[in-house]
Amino acid sequence: MEQRMDFYQVSPQGTAAMRGLEKHVRECGLERSLLELVKTRASQINGCAYCIDMHTKDARAAGETEQRLYALHVWRETPFYSDRERAALEWTESLTRITENEVPDELYQRVKAHFSDVELANLTLAIVAINGWNRLAIAFRAVPGSYQRKSAAH
Repeated sequence: MEQRMDFYQVSPQGTAAMRGLEKHVRECGLERSLLELVKTRASQINGCAYCIDMHTKDARAAGETEQRLYALHVWRETPFYSDRERAALEWTESLTRITENEVPDELYQRVKAHFSDVELANLTLAIVAINGWNRLAIAFRAVPGSYQRKSAAH
């Protein structure tokens, strides 16, 4: 696979705006492990190999286990995730697949049991951000495996 364009270079103002959102998400107080699980799960759903590579590397660097990363796509069938993580993963799946279904009130209530209003707003912004990054990486064919961890990774 060959990269179509380097969107960071072509649209520095656009990517700066995306990085601004990402900075907010990183600094909003949600657990880094939770954010990396959400980013990886959305990337799995969207089929974004570049972002899966990135966020599994970042998750491992943050102490995430191989077992939990390998089982992420079948999180419902495993005992490896907390109730809070399960709520976040279900919210992630619903928002990432928003064209397939509405976001049901029952789901909202389940998620609200684990997140404050501020946390839920920030979790939703994290999901918005990763879905945007996925679309950029897929559209312009970011090459999987080329990501090298930095302190400001998205």
